[in-house]
Amino acid sequence: MIAEQTLLEELKQTETQARAFEKLVNTYKERLYWHIRRIVLNHDDADDVLQNTFIKVYRNITNFKGDSKLYSWMYRIATNESLSFLKSKSKKMGVSSVALQETLLNNLESDVYFEGDEIQLKLQKAIATLPEKQKLVFNMKYFDEMKYEEISEVLETSVGALKASYHLASKKIESYIKEN
Repeated sequence: MIAEQTLLEELKQTETQARAFEKLVNTYKERLYWHIRRIVLNHDDADDVLQNTFIKVYRNITNFKGDSKLYSWMYRIATNESLSFLKSKSKKMGVSSVALQETLLNNLESDVYFEGDEIQLKLQKAIATLPEKQKLVFNMKYFDEMKYEEISEVLETSVGALKASYHLASKKIESYIKEN
């Protein structure tokens, strides 16, 4: 992994910014893509949101204070961009966020970029039934293998609340899988 402090310094200097940003994108694009993809559930939408995320990172990097890790900051931007995208999409379609989630899940089966089997699809359907915060916490902990402290930086929530959310999410997913 690249030295974060060095990268930050390069990102804030005009003469090294372009090369440093390219390094940043190449280092984090895949991890951020999959985080976004698990929220928006569609490859093309995930690509769009990822691009918007990196545009926001580029425009705001000089404002980054270093209170959290750079990766956590970018993760927060990606999360917020994903959630905003879904809200905007449900508004444009004139449907509730729940109805949009159902549509996205139904489309997941026919998505040529979805590589999961029947079990993965069932897991995605179970995750989709969770409230937004539990869904985010579960995805970050289970798929991204983030530590609670890292998730806490991204979601700006206490570690205790995150542990409770993850536990509840796990129980609900387990229950959903047994029933379906």
